[in-house]
Amino acid sequence: MSAASESPAASSSPAATLFIVSAVQFLTPFMASAIGVALPAIGRDFGASAVQLSLIQMAYILASSILLLPAGRFADIHGRRRVFIAGTGLIILATLALAFAGSTRFFILFRLFQGFGAAMITATSFAILTSVIPPERRGQAMGIIIAFVYAGLAAGPTLSGVIVTHIGWRWIFLLMVPVEIAALWLAVTQLKGEWAESRGESFDWWGSALFAAALTLLITGLTRITQVRMAWGLVLVGGIGLVFFLVQQKKKQSPLLDVNLILSNAVFALSNIATLINYAASFGVIFLFSLYLQYAQGFSPQAAGLILVVQPVTQALLSPLAGRLSDRWPPARVATFGMGLCAVGLMAAAQIGQDTPIKGIIVVMVILGMGFGLFSSPNMSAIMSSVASKHYGTASSLVATMRTQGMLVSMATVTVILSHYLGDQPVTTENIAFFIKSMQLSLILFSFMSLVGIGFSLGRVGSKKAGQG
Repeated sequence: MSAASESPAASSSPAATLFIVSAVQFLTPFMASAIGVALPAIGRDFGASAVQLSLIQMAYILASSILLLPAGRFADIHGRRRVFIAGTGLIILATLALAFAGSTRFFILFRLFQGFGAAMITATSFAILTSVIPPERRGQAMGIIIAFVYAGLAAGPTLSGVIVTHIGWRWIFLLMVPVEIAALWLAVTQLKGEWAESRGESFDWWGSALFAAALTLLITGLTRITQVRMAWGLVLVGGIGLVFFLVQQKKKQSPLLDVNLILSNAVFALSNIATLINYAASFGVIFLFSLYLQYAQGFSPQAAGLILVVQPVTQALLSPLAGRLSDRWPPARVATFGMGLCAVGLMAAAQIGQDTPIKGIIVVMVILGMGFGLFSSPNMSAIMSSVASKHYGTASSLVATMRTQGMLVSMATVTVILSHYLGDQPVTTENIAFFIKSMQLSLILFSFMSLVGIGFSLGRVGSKKAGQG
């Protein structure tokens, strides 16, 4: 690394950097999860259809997915601090606009911009942290940040429910604006210097456009897999587009994604595949349990929410410990153990029936929370430790893209299975037996996914790069 690229790390306080990144990493998942509880109230105010409400959720995922990789590469060239601050500013403007949106169309538009801002933050957060924190403390720092991510996911539905009930959905956004402004002020004043180890290289605009188009088709197809006849066609065209994108990238001198980084770095490649599989096997669980607790067990939405929060709280509490463990032992080993716990939890979850005691469900959620907590921060530490500093932005954004795609695969799997058992019917007490069958089949498939993921995760154990911290 050149002296120019080392100076920002020397002038930026690791503690201040960790605090700033943790703050924004709480805000982005909070805004993503809080909106779910508010959707019925938003729909009533705007007279929005079910399709429009689903677009509100999809807009954020789509926007963040298509910009993650370009934002990471742009930051490697032009400066991670610059992109991080711009993303925080964009989120402030989008959040304020959402609070005053007057129609569903404008709300969806502003939600897109909020997703773009989240992508810019996510693509640079771990890259900045890796640039500033010494290797021997990196795992612990990753664990702290991921704990804040899980805290945001846990707090979103809980606080959103209280806010919507007592003062209205617009205050979800209004109350976040001062917090976001404080985070921006800290970033501007406390993040010193700049990180741009790829400065001088060209940015691949055409590759970015191809990547965005292919990913948009793929995501649109996956989220409409049971609703639109052409959905499979969209998935196929999107998949072909991504393959063409990778082929084109291999030929470029200054690619958006260095394909050789994947082909020549087994730890990096296997860690990203493990990330994709882990999220594909885990993300749909909360959705299934939410319906199960309310329709099969008869809990109110508020009571169901309090039970569901057990998993992300467990993850948040365990993540800092997992980070410290990955500083002492090879991160790949800790992450593989975590994925093993996820597989055990999913196998246990697949046995849940209509009369399963609530204690048993909580135990399953604790096991899943422990597994996910032990996997995430060590896996991220293994990824960031396996690449050179000039690739930090690209590595950070690629693993975030894998997370998002894993979530989509998980929900697409659940949607197809629910459609097979229930068709277009809503879940009711009359057809609850069919819902439980679909839930059990989904969880069995998720269990097998986790077992496959363990194989990929084990493939990097013992590698020299996997052992770096």
